[in-house]
Amino acid sequence: MSEKNRDGKRTARERLAVEREKQKSAERRRRALIVGASVVCVLGLAAVIGVLAANAGKKKESGAGPAVAPSGAQGKDSLAIPVGKDGAKSTLTVWEDFRCPACQAFEVAYRPTLHELTDAGKLRTEYHLVRLIDGNLGGSGSLRAANAAACAQDAGRFRDYHDVLYANQPKETDDAFANNDKLIELAGKVKGLDTPAFRACVKNGTHDAWVDKSNQAFRTSGLTGTPTVLLGGKNIYQDQTMTPAKLKQMVEAADRG
Repeated sequence: MSEKNRDGKRTARERLAVEREKQKSAERRRRALIVGASVVCVLGLAAVIGVLAANAGKKKESGAGPAVAPSGAQGKDSLAIPVGKDGAKSTLTVWEDFRCPACQAFEVAYRPTLHELTDAGKLRTEYHLVRLIDGNLGGSGSLRAANAAACAQDAGRFRDYHDVLYANQPKETDDAFANNDKLIELAGKVKGLDTPAFRACVKNGTHDAWVDKSNQAFRTSGLTGTPTVLLGGKNIYQDQTMTPAKLKQMVEAADRG
């Protein structure tokens, strides 16, 4: 073999070796880029998860503040809103949900009698506000309406606003009360209620945690549904023979002693 041929073959091998080294270097760079990109993706995903977790924590904290009872609330943990004179000989305890159709039906049937007995000083009613429909159907209308009613209690307008909410109750599946603006609009039907203080109370959810506390008390009480209407410890709502007239007779008899 001539020296020229040997040099040619050696040069070819060298070129091939150089090319292979280039390919190996390129492969190493490619793998490094892939690994780097993967690390960036993992870190990015971790960052996103961290932000979401932090936000979720903040959201949870914002809804888990102290339970601020409305003005004049009474009873255990200040969970009852009283209507009527403290000295009344009969006390009606009502657990209700402003989205509950059965609660509205009770109000429509019994409201005139309850108002008559209350105004005569013969009956005192303790209202406990819950949010069962929110849990059953979703939404937040029960909570928002209950908070607004508690805000009305702060303004000394609970009974009137309570009646307005039931008079304008949407269908059970319509979460219209979740809209604070709707609740503020309805406050316009109660003289002196639509004030900056009331609006701020509604929009800030001042009594949200209090409503949740009341709802939890209901769930652990052994009671089964709304409305629950107790007179002398007996659920008169479940009494098939109960009527407004019969309730009036019972309360007036107790008042006479």
